[in-house]
Amino acid sequence: MIRLTCLLLTLLTGCRDAPPGETRNAPPAALPSAIREVAATREVAASARAPSSEAVAGPKAQSFTLTWSAPEPQLRAGEIARPETGGRLNLALPAPEQAQPDGEAGGGSEAALPGPWRSRLDALYGQLEKRRPREVRFLRGGGGWVAQAQTGWVVDRAATEAALRRALREGRASSAVVLKLAAPDRSVRWAQAQGLRHLATGETSFAGSPEFRVHNIVTGAGRVGGVWLAPGETFNFNRLIGPVSARRGFKPGYVISGGGLATEDGGGICQVSTTVFRAALRAGLPITERHAHSRQVAYYGEPGLDAAVYAPAKNLRFVNDTGGPLLVQAEWDTDAERLQIHLFGRSSGRQVTVGEPVQTRLRPAGEPQFMTDPALAQGEVRRIDMPAPGAQVSVLREIRGARGELLLRENWRSSYRPWGGAFAVAPGDPRARD
Repeated sequence: MIRLTCLLLTLLTGCRDAPPGETRNAPPAALPSAIREVAATREVAASARAPSSEAVAGPKAQSFTLTWSAPEPQLRAGEIARPETGGRLNLALPAPEQAQPDGEAGGGSEAALPGPWRSRLDALYGQLEKRRPREVRFLRGGGGWVAQAQTGWVVDRAATEAALRRALREGRASSAVVLKLAAPDRSVRWAQAQGLRHLATGETSFAGSPEFRVHNIVTGAGRVGGVWLAPGETFNFNRLIGPVSARRGFKPGYVISGGGLATEDGGGICQVSTTVFRAALRAGLPITERHAHSRQVAYYGEPGLDAAVYAPAKNLRFVNDTGGPLLVQAEWDTDAERLQIHLFGRSSGRQVTVGEPVQTRLRPAGEPQFMTDPALAQGEVRRIDMPAPGAQVSVLREIRGARGELLLRENWRSSYRPWGGAFAVAPGDPRARD
C-alpha cells in the first residue's frame, strides 16, 4: 500500500527568535568540540508521544509549527538557574489535492524537499546559526546582579528534517528543530566556579557635555569595557585605549594642556579614566599610578577623585590582587548623561572605606581664558568650561580584612591650581589668546 506524504507548499508567516537581550554584537567565536543536543520542548515531546485522535481519523491540521528551545543558564546569588529561550515558525499545509509525494513513507526516504520549503528551511537554519557564543556578562536584575552568557547554536539538519517527516507521517501538527549548543569558554558555570561577584562601581556625570565629548566618552568606555584581567595582571589604561586619534574613532575637542585648554583629538577621555579610578579605589585594589588634573573639573563633582591621562606621560594603572579573574564592565546612559564602571571578581572579604574629600589652602578662581571658535559669529560668546578655586585636597582610603583588621590606610592627595573658566569667541576677538 502506497501512502503519499503531504508536503508544505506555502509558508504563511516568518520566524521569530527570542534570544536573551544583549547590548552589542559579539564577534564570531570558535565552537568548542564538546556539544550537546537539545531535546524538544515538553509540549512538542508530549505531542510526539501521543498523536491526537483527530490527526488519525479526523481532518488534517491546516498548519504546521516548527519550534526551537534551549536553556540559557543564569547565575543569581551564587545559584544557577536554567530559563529557556526559543521561538517558532508557523507553516501552512497544502490542500490534499495539491500534495506531492516525498518518497515512500515506509522506506524512510530522505528525498529533497520542494523549492519553497527548502529555501525557507535554509533561511531559518541560517538565522538560528547566527547566534554565536558570547562570554559571561553581568546584568542588573531582581535587586542584584545576574551573570549571563550566550551559547552558540548549530542546527542538526538531518535530525531536524527526519523528525519533521516523521511528524507529518503521523499526522502531528508540530516538530522541534534539533540544536547543538556550544558554550563560550567563560560560561556561567565557569563564573560560578570562579566565585565571581560584584566588587565595586565607579560613577561620574557628564551632564552638559558637548557632542564631541559624549562621543569620546562612549568610544573610550567601549575600549575598556569587557576587559578581563588575570590574577596579578596590571590594568593599563593607555594601552587599552591605544592611540587617541581621529583614525581610531575619536573626535577633536578641548583638553587640559599646559595649565589651560587646547583642542586635540579625544577631549573627554579623562571622564573614562576618572570613572575607572573610582571603581578601583572602592574595590580596594592596589593603584600603582594615578595623576590628578592640574585644576578641578566641574564634570567630576567631588575633587580629589579624578584621574588624568595623557599618553605617554600620564597613565592609570592598578593591579588585580583578588586571586582570580577580574572583569571590567562599562555602562553608559547618554540620556541620563551618566557613566559607570563595574568591577566583578573574587571577593576576599575585605572592607573598603573611602572618606570625603578634605580641602585646604583654598585660592579664588582666576581670570577666564578665551579661545576662538570658527562656528561663532562676531560678538558671540559661549562658555566652554566653568571656573574653579585652587585647593589642596586629601581623600582617605582604609582597607580592612574580613575580621575587621586594618590592612591599609592611605591618603590620596591632589593639588589644583585656580582656574577662571573658559569662553569661546569668534575669530579676531581681541580677548582670544594667540
